[in-house]
Amino acid sequence: MIAALRTLYRGENSWDFLRVSRKVLIGSAAAVLICVVALLARGLNLGIEFEGGSVWEVPVPASVDGTDVPASDLPTTEDIAEAADAAGVPDARVQFVTVTGASDIFRIRGVLGPGANAADIADALSSAVGVGVESLSTRQVSPSFGDEVAGKARRALVVFFVLIALYLWFRFEWKMSVGALVAVAHDILLTVGAYAVFGFEVTPATVVAFLTIMGYSLYDTIVVFDRVKSNERSLPARSHFTYPALANVSLNQVLTRSINTTVTSVLPVVSLLVVGAGILGAGTLAEFANALLIGLLVGSYSSLFVAMPMVAWLKSYEPQWASARTAAEAAGRHDTMESAAQALAAESYTRTAQPRPRKLGRRR
Repeated sequence: MIAALRTLYRGENSWDFLRVSRKVLIGSAAAVLICVVALLARGLNLGIEFEGGSVWEVPVPASVDGTDVPASDLPTTEDIAEAADAAGVPDARVQFVTVTGASDIFRIRGVLGPGANAADIADALSSAVGVGVESLSTRQVSPSFGDEVAGKARRALVVFFVLIALYLWFRFEWKMSVGALVAVAHDILLTVGAYAVFGFEVTPATVVAFLTIMGYSLYDTIVVFDRVKSNERSLPARSHFTYPALANVSLNQVLTRSINTTVTSVLPVVSLLVVGAGILGAGTLAEFANALLIGLLVGSYSSLFVAMPMVAWLKSYEPQWASARTAAEAAGRHDTMESAAQALAAESYTRTAQPRPRKLGRRR
């Protein structure tokens, strides 16, 4: 076990990422398809900030006259929805929200029907729960606010993709730009699709998390691409090796860094969920951390199993790499990761072992 960890830490493991990526891509494609179907069929559970309307929060009584109220005597969400409908809020959405350190609440969202009175609705909801109307809180949100947030998010997304595509094209090459954008789009689709599948509420904090995910996914992908490019430059007779062999060596070398980056990124997010949302009851933190956690987990493997296989497939059509593959197939030779790694190590040793030129000078 210790030897395996030591090998992993040194980047000396020899996992065939590109071969495994075929199965991973099939699973990812199926997951993306499910997410797309869920988005088209169910849509997103948009928060009140996007749809507009009113929100009522009614505390759930823990006791009445000093006597604890059993759970069986509490009204259900269906009871609250029927009371809201009768008071003039048709199609109200009711949630039972657990708040640590405070009273649990019923959160009712909806739009006032024609002729509905806000005071009558407050009386009906407080009576249905069995609390005083003074303990009920309400707020109204205009749908224009949600339209503004969604519009800014769309513009930020377009600008992000354009700038990143240009940067990666200039920094590496267009094939790597395509691979990175495919990986980012994969991460966003799976994260947003998870919200559609499980019905999580989408709020402005969630949108911020979606945009944050793109930066993280791109960072990990650039680390992988930089290692591949560095190895490509270090390998003198690179036409002797196929591109998949070179890519696999590079992926094994950066695997430890990717794992460390994922762990150090996920742990703070988990602490936000456990401490912030679970213990302190900060719902806004949960809205942000849920999306961020899903995106981090998805982005941790997309750089290795989505972005790099896409680049390897595109690079295989370049003349030098295509001729290397043809020569290997004609000779019945399969370039392994070990052979490419040995060639890289030999080249590195040759460069470091070469004596530095001595400066000629007059002896004193």
